[in-house]
Amino acid sequence: MRRIHKLLIANRGEIACRIQRSARSLGLGTVAVFSDADSSAPHVRLADEAVRIGPAPSAESYLRIEALVEAARRTGADAVHPGFGFLAENARFAQACLDAGLVFVGPRPAAIAALGSKREAKRLAAAAGVPVVPGYAGDDQSVAALTAAARDVGFPLLLKASAGGGGKGMQIVRAAAELGPALESAKRVAAAAFGDDTLLLERYVERPRHVEIQILGDEHGHLVHLFERECSIQRRHQKIVEESPSPALDAELRERMGEAAVAAGRAVSYSSAGTVEFILGEDQRFYFLEVNTRLQVEHPVTECVTGVDIVAEQLRIARGERLRLRQAELGPRGHAIEVRLYAESPEDGFLPQTGRLLEFEIPALDGLRVDSGVETGSEIGIHYDPMLAKVIAHAPTRDEAIQRLIRALSGASVLGVVTNRGYLARVLDHEAFRAGATHTHFVEEHAAALAEPPASDAELRFAATVVAVAAHERRRAERTLLPALEPGFRVSRFAPERVELRVGEREVTLTYENLGGGALRVTALGETAEVRVVEAGPRELVLEIGGHRRRARHATDGARWHVHSGGRTLAVDELPRFPEKLVELAAGACVAPMPGKIVRVACQVGSPVEAGQVLVILEAMKMEHSVRAPVAGTVRELAVAEGAQVDAGAVLVLVE
Repeated sequence: MRRIHKLLIANRGEIACRIQRSARSLGLGTVAVFSDADSSAPHVRLADEAVRIGPAPSAESYLRIEALVEAARRTGADAVHPGFGFLAENARFAQACLDAGLVFVGPRPAAIAALGSKREAKRLAAAAGVPVVPGYAGDDQSVAALTAAARDVGFPLLLKASAGGGGKGMQIVRAAAELGPALESAKRVAAAAFGDDTLLLERYVERPRHVEIQILGDEHGHLVHLFERECSIQRRHQKIVEESPSPALDAELRERMGEAAVAAGRAVSYSSAGTVEFILGEDQRFYFLEVNTRLQVEHPVTECVTGVDIVAEQLRIARGERLRLRQAELGPRGHAIEVRLYAESPEDGFLPQTGRLLEFEIPALDGLRVDSGVETGSEIGIHYDPMLAKVIAHAPTRDEAIQRLIRALSGASVLGVVTNRGYLARVLDHEAFRAGATHTHFVEEHAAALAEPPASDAELRFAATVVAVAAHERRRAERTLLPALEPGFRVSRFAPERVELRVGEREVTLTYENLGGGALRVTALGETAEVRVVEAGPRELVLEIGGHRRRARHATDGARWHVHSGGRTLAVDELPRFPEKLVELAAGACVAPMPGKIVRVACQVGSPVEAGQVLVILEAMKMEHSVRAPVAGTVRELAVAEGAQVDAGAVLVLVE
């Protein structure tokens, strides 16, 4: 038995907060680590102690093994939990903790090393009798060898980073002509993200489901599974919706997949929490993908349906305790669904977003769990993954869980940055999802139905009214002279207040007159209505229009307002009374879609380019973004070099 008194959590954000909860439940002290970008983050404030480990870039902070071990030494921590991401599946980090006399809350370094390589994991799984996808996992990683192997495996083909996870470096290649550029890109991403450009080739299974099995093992040879999670709803090969149980599995298939997962774990005498991932074909055949030797982002759905605190079990196992769970006594109860709330724009190819959260409020509902590492006022920067929270609903049935989660998302007020909140609600409400007809191409197949519909005139009119009334209420609260005057008061009743706004792409002219008693006559988009202010708070308005009361949340940052009502969030800009002349971009200008680092320049001044050709590759928020030529022509100006940091909107290349 190893005693643990104080736990250092070598991670950040929501997973650091979540691990702290289980540590406290076991009576353990907690130590947080933070970069300069996270100095005021919730995970730092909630811990008993915290240690700065470096600047914002993860390579200079959260990935510095020596800094993390030193933080444990300074604070007297006797154990380290790696969370997920960063160094969670790094055998060298696990060994460094052990060498420093620390308890590492995770598998043995040898198991991490063996299963961390997708090639080695596939070999071990096959030897244990677990079905594997046909592919190539050879040591010869030359372009010639990979090209030859690709021809043998056949197309479509999946390229995967052997050392990686989270979809980074993963690409689908459907024809031989696409292979060369895809290999180059996948190797570059793998090397940057994991320090290892080794690739794995696999036959691509069309329309598969992604089903994974949670396993738990102790150091005494006892290993169980906690059933499955279906994670088929993905974008960019990263999961955004997960659920348990899977609607595709019956009792017999569930048992077979569970036994296969346990067999894979036994092959390396696995201890701690891990996840064995499979793909499930339409013919109900399943194939081994990989083993994640860490806590998974989606572990809350398993905790909800089994009642097992997986993090607490990890800590008990790390202390050397025997696992008290018995397979025959375990069983799923009810249904749980998790969605990942991201700062990203689904309408722009899920492009990550940056900015400050002016409001972050998710309603408290029965059966709802929210794991988050942000709060109102948090800055969403370029250095880390843009996930804001995991929202999990648990209910007796799948239909009830879906409806509960849709209600939570509709009522969530996340203002200040663009998010996928509405998109997630549309996924859950889609008839194919409700029917359980999911697969890993769900997002692409139903792209048109999942796109956000244009705001109606009624929605635009209401958002504009909220902004106009809220702005006047704010000004009235701030003034000291005659503060009791109502919004829209005029000495002359013949001069209504006029406001010019832009909602999305549309400009809205709104006028209103004060009628007394908190009532206004508002005209916008060709309609006039009497509006009564029922409640007016700093961030909330209740307006009554024609006897219909509606509640809206609002927040502002300068001239831009964010209005949330009826499950929809709209950005509303107050237009200046005397607008300045806008700076126009030259035709053919290629601009940075977001702040980031230039990792590749694929053109030079004077070179001819085709429309759509990749000219620059930008790295931000752990992803690569290709900047393409808007027109065919010749590169006239090249404003950046590899390694340069650029701001959003910066001109990178000018094509003439």
